[in-house]
Amino acid sequence: MQRTLIWDLPTRLFHWTLASCFATAWLTSDGDRWIAVHVFAGYLMLGLVAFRVLWGFWGSHFSRFATFWFGPREAIAYLKEVVAGHAARHVGHNPTGSVAIYILLALTVVVGFAGIVTMGGDEQQGLAAGWFSFSQIEVLKKLHEAGAILMLLVVAGHITGVVVESVQHKENLARSMVTGYKQAEPGTPIAMARRGVAGVLLLGMLSFAGWWFYYAIDRQIDGQGWHVKLESGTGEEAHVKFVGKQLADNKPWRDECGSCHSVFYPALLPARSWEKMMAEQDKHFGSDLGLDAPTTAAVLKFMVDNSADKHLIEAAFKIDKSVAKEATPQRITETPYWVNKHREIAASDWANPLVKSKNNCAACHTDADDGTYEDGAMQIPKAPKMTVSAPASAPAPAKP
Repeated sequence: MQRTLIWDLPTRLFHWTLASCFATAWLTSDGDRWIAVHVFAGYLMLGLVAFRVLWGFWGSHFSRFATFWFGPREAIAYLKEVVAGHAARHVGHNPTGSVAIYILLALTVVVGFAGIVTMGGDEQQGLAAGWFSFSQIEVLKKLHEAGAILMLLVVAGHITGVVVESVQHKENLARSMVTGYKQAEPGTPIAMARRGVAGVLLLGMLSFAGWWFYYAIDRQIDGQGWHVKLESGTGEEAHVKFVGKQLADNKPWRDECGSCHSVFYPALLPARSWEKMMAEQDKHFGSDLGLDAPTTAAVLKFMVDNSADKHLIEAAFKIDKSVAKEATPQRITETPYWVNKHREIAASDWANPLVKSKNNCAACHTDADDGTYEDGAMQIPKAPKMTVSAPASAPAPAKP
């Protein structure tokens, strides 16, 4: 047995980068605060899989698919040998590990593309923006989440297998994937380092990261591409603010409604709510709107055309689903979706002088004036710190 280079540098770089990307994507999957990082990790994983497929034909001996092309029966048989404690040692991938690799590569593709389509439908952002409606995307969204969970289980099984086999064969398999070296018999095919390929791969990943975070994210891009703004800061601030698609505007509506309070985009209530509100404008929360007939007609048409029923934004779709068909809520804060969405907001945040009340949407939703209400554009403001200054000391009495 002699120390032999088994894993070339591109294979090792792929392995640890893919593992890091999966961990990053998993940790940033809850909420939209770090959605740009989550999406970046997903795109990078797809790119890595594309590279690995090519490297499976052009890489060094043990990196090629031909050296670890095992079927399910061989994988199960090897797993039984491992459990029995007398599994044969493989210099390259063992049968069970090889099947796990193929499953992970396939799941990465499925989860990645499901994520792209989910982003396009759920957030109306990214490459698949506008391909599907909010209702159509629900199945693919569940597929994305279920696939990610399945990937986590396969990863856990893979790590368990590495530990067990390392113990049985008295070798550190994880370290060999770092150094590339394993003990092997003379005559075993030796891998070439392929530093040039690894350098190109690393440069490509760094270039994509630079483009993503300093161009695609930092600048607003019009059209069907990403449309986001990078935010800095700490606390509850979003890492990026997603700027939703531009919604229709209406001057009479904005002038009349905005003269007394912040404007609430029509997508936040169903059409029947706006119809009732305008029909009873003399009892508008204790006041009389007093709009003339032409203005009433213009404002009402805009409200109905852009109501929650139209599903123009994600919030509209979810609000419409939560409101009973016979209900005509007059307050957005009374809709079931709004109540559920804000249930974890602390009382101290509502009491924050920068918030003051639940109808001050713009205090937390930086895109409230545009009506898009993207989750990634939400940040809870920090209450200003009060400082108490000591009273100035009285001047000393003048000496006689």
